[in-house]
Formats: sequence, C-alpha cells, structure tokens
Amino acid sequence: MTTNAQLPGGPINVGLPPFDIQVNDGAATPAGDLPLATRLGANYPNPFNPSTSIPFSLSRAGHVTLRVYDVSGRVVATLVDGQAGAGEHVVRWDGRAAGGALAATGVYFARFNAGGRTEMRKMVLLK
Repeated sequence: MTTNAQLPGGPINVGLPPFDIQVNDGAATPAGDLPLATRLGANYPNPFNPSTSIPFSLSRAGHVTLRVYDVSGRVVATLVDGQAGAGEHVVRWDGRAAGGALAATGVYFARFNAGGRTEMRKMVLLK
C-alpha cells in the first residue's frame, strides 16, 4: 500500500517563544570568536600511552590551574598554574610525574580550576 502524505511547512506553534538552534559542525570558528563558556574538554586519546592532550576553553582571560591526580588524591603533576588568555587551549601530559618519573599504569584525574569553575575528567594510562 502506498500513501502520499504531505507534512505542513512553516512554523509550528508549541506555546514557546521563537528561538534559534545553533549547531557546531566542528568547523573552525572565525578569528576573534571566543568560547561562550569556561570548561574542561575530554582528553584525547583516552586511554593513552605515552601522552594525552587535554583541551580547555576560557571565555575570558584569568588564572588557570590544571593538575593531574592519582586515585588516592595525590597531585601527580601540575600542567598549568598561571594566567591564560581567553580562547581555546590544549595542554599535553606526557605521563610523567612532577619529578620526571614515568607514572604507573592506572586511572588519573585532570582537575581544572578557572573562572570560578572546577571540573574533573578521568584519564586512563595504559602501558
């Protein structure tokens, strides 16, 4: 059985004020555009060996700390502790502790503090 149904076109009233939906298709933003939010992105690759990249964005310049913790809550490495400009940033962790020794296989946490926000991401180092 074949049916030819047509859907109505145009706006549909659902009782809400009109709004726009913006979709990020992964394309680069024009120069000068700043992130709307300060946030920590997911590290990649994850799991990783020997290193991983940790992205974060700042909606405005300010002080940033980004530290790596082990599952016991001990600081393994401090990757950023200082001023950073507004925009997109990527920090690389080479899987080494602050003293330069290679970190053991296991679960680690990236803890990000900036602009009054604190976020954490789980990272897995596999050897």
